[in-house]
Parts: sequence; C-alpha cells; structure tokens
Amino acid sequence: MSRPIILGIVGDSAAGKTTLTKGIAQVLGPENVTVICTDDYHKYDRKQRAEIGITALHADCNYLDIMQHHLSQLRTGQSILKPVYSHKTGTFEPPVYIKPSKFVIVEGLLGYSTRGARDCYDVKVYLAPPESLRAQWKVKRDTQKRGYTEEQVLEELRKREPDSEQFIRPQRQWSDIVVSFYPPSDDLEQTNGHLNVRLVLRPTIPHPDFSQILNYGDGSFESAIRLELDRDMGKPVDVLEVDGHATLEQVNKLEHIICSDMPYLKNICDRESNPELGKIAGTTGETLQSYPLALTQLLITYHMLKATQNYQPDIRETTLK
Repeated sequence: MSRPIILGIVGDSAAGKTTLTKGIAQVLGPENVTVICTDDYHKYDRKQRAEIGITALHADCNYLDIMQHHLSQLRTGQSILKPVYSHKTGTFEPPVYIKPSKFVIVEGLLGYSTRGARDCYDVKVYLAPPESLRAQWKVKRDTQKRGYTEEQVLEELRKREPDSEQFIRPQRQWSDIVVSFYPPSDDLEQTNGHLNVRLVLRPTIPHPDFSQILNYGDGSFESAIRLELDRDMGKPVDVLEVDGHATLEQVNKLEHIICSDMPYLKNICDRESNPELGKIAGTTGETLQSYPLALTQLLITYHMLKATQNYQPDIRETTLK
C-alpha cells in the first residue's frame, strides 16, 4: 500500500463511536492504526462556546476546512500537525505530530460534512442509536468522565437538538453502513451486552453475500439473525439484524460468511486471537461480550481489508485532483 486506508465513524455525541473504534483498532493491531477525533477541530473551547451561545455540533464552531485539508494529506500518506481538544477540561492542548499508519480511523461529529472530506474515506460508517438510548449513554459518560451533573447533560442535549437535526443526522445519507444498536422491545434497562444491532448496508461498497443466511434457515423474522430488503432515506438497501440473544452457533455461521470471503480475516475470526472483539463495559464496570458488536466490528474490518485489495491509485487520485 502506498497510502493508508481511511475509515470514517460519524455520529452524534455519545452514539458509541469510541467503543466501536477501540475494538476495530485492537483487532487490526494498535501498531497498524492511527486514530483521529474530528472534535479536535473545534474553533472554541467550552467556556467560549458558552459565552458565544454556540454548540460544538454547529458547523461554524469547527474548522472544517482545516479538517478536510488534513484528511487529504493523510490520504496521500503525509503527516499532519493536528490540534488537540480535551473533553475532560474543555480546553485546547498543544498540537501533536501525526504520521499515518496503514489504517486511519477518523471518528467524530462532522466527518462527512464536506464533499472534500467525504472523498477521503474508503469506508464510511454512521452510528444511529435511538435517541432515548443515546441520551442514557451521554448522561452516564458525561457525569462519570467529564464532570457534569445529570441536569447539565440533559439541558445540553436540549440545546443541541436543533444542531443535531441540522448538521449531524443529515450525514447519514453519505455512509456506506448505518449502525443502530437498540434494546429489545424498547427496554432501556437492558445492558449493553444484550443490545440488538441493525445494519443498513448500502450498495456503495461491495458487502459479503449475506443471502446465505436464508439458506441456513436463519432469515425468518423469528430468528435472531435476519436479512431483508428495505429503503433508507429513499434508497434501496439491505438490512442485516442481529439480536443480542443470538446463539454462538448462529454467530459463527455469520462470521464464516464474512471470513470465508477474505483469507486475511481468518486470524481475526479466531476469538482466542482477538479477545477484544465485541467487548463492552457493563453498567457496573464489568466486561461483557456482545455478539452484535463483535459482528459489526468484524464487518467493518472486512471492508477496511477489502479496500487494500481494491486500491486503484490512478483512478482515485485523478478524481481528487
């Protein structure tokens, strides 16, 4: 490879971007992955945003031009001097020198907000959990890790809603895969390890042949793994759903479909070799195993490795000029 493969993971605040990113990076090997957060491109710190009356989700609150320029540099294998925003303190820290690895994962709020930025990704993922579940995740994260009270977090969600609707959610249309973790029967008391996942698979990239699921007899609505045709934002898509109570046997069949299409994935499919696949923290800090999360991470990793095979520098670089 003469340039890195770039994965985008975009979604609203506390949608699960970091959890998904960490697992994929661990599977590919931390030494092979550079992780970048586009929140570092905020124009204003927390205090300034409060004084101005603008949220971090608003396009005018971010240096989208610099973000786009840095993504273009990374795509051609160049290093960047990246700004750093601390979510813990709400202030900026000294910039850091970033040299891209074989794979670059770019996660954040506004990664698909410009055409130039979108053209830099090989694989684009959008996270879209139910808003009630995202609010629960945000309250938990911001009170435990960022020093907010629950009332402050809920008020911030209220203030941010117009910008979420205007700037964040429209980016869904540019993704190759839409990932929606959701509780069974809208039961928000279910732990993260038992969440279902709904994967919207757009024909913008070639997915594994999941029609084999129907041959296994696992495609019915009564099954824990379902495949169907649907429309998303007015366009035809495949939808793959995996329930949190799926059995190991069912999960292994789905993993076999993904891994058999690419020899490079054989080691990744070995659970003993990749204990981090599908790992998630429970409500009391314990580590849980989520099969829906593991399959989602495996599918995204599949596409990143597939992109290394499909790399055509002359065609792609011509379109960027």
